[in-house]
Amino acid sequence: MSQIDDLISRIRELEDEVQVEYEKRRAALGVVVGEKRVRFGEGVSALQRRAKVGLWRYVSRASILSWLVAPVIYAGIVPLVLLDLFLFLYQLTCMRVYHIARVRRSDYLALDRGSLAYLNVLERFNCVYCGYANGLIAYGREIAGRTEQYFCPIKHGRRVLAAHDHYPAFFDYGDAESYRVGLTRLREALAEIRDSGGSDLKADR
Repeated sequence: MSQIDDLISRIRELEDEVQVEYEKRRAALGVVVGEKRVRFGEGVSALQRRAKVGLWRYVSRASILSWLVAPVIYAGIVPLVLLDLFLFLYQLTCMRVYHIARVRRSDYLALDRGSLAYLNVLERFNCVYCGYANGLIAYGREIAGRTEQYFCPIKHGRRVLAAHDHYPAFFDYGDAESYRVGLTRLREALAEIRDSGGSDLKADR
C-alpha cells in the first residue's frame, strides 16, 4: 500500500504549503504572531477601528428571523460546556487507564478573534463563541480518533467524508489477519504521541 502512503504524505505537504501561504497573508496584513498572543503592527489597529460598525447600527440591521433564531444559536453553549467537561473527565480517567496520550486542549481552541478592533462587542462575542465551538469539536474529534485507534482501527466499507488523521493507518475493511497482527502495535503507539497531531503510522497489511 505504498502508493496510499505516498498520497497521504503529499496531502500533508500541501497542507503545510497552505499554512505557509496563510502566514504570508497574515504578514501582509501586519499581523505579528507571538508565543501567547497575536497582535498587529503600529497603525494597523487604528485603520481597523475605522472599519468598525457600531453595536446599535449592527443590531438594528438584523432581520426579525435573526432575532428569533438567536436564542437557539446561543443555547448551544450549554451542551458545548457539558461536552468540554466530559472530555476533561474522559481524558483524566479512561485515556489514562488505556495509556493513550492525552490531547492538549489549547492546541485546538483559538479564541483570538475577540480582540480585533474592527469588530463591535456582539461580533466579538460571536467570534469567540464560534471559535470555542469549532475548536472544542476538533479537540473532541482528536480524542475520539485516538480512542477509535485503540478499540477499532478498521476502515469502513464505504467512503467516509473528512476522516480524522488517524484513519489512514487503520486496517482495511475485511482484512482480519492484519487486524490481529497489528492491533497491539497501533495501541502501543498511542502512548507515544507527543503532540495533538494525527498518527503517522502505517498499518501492517
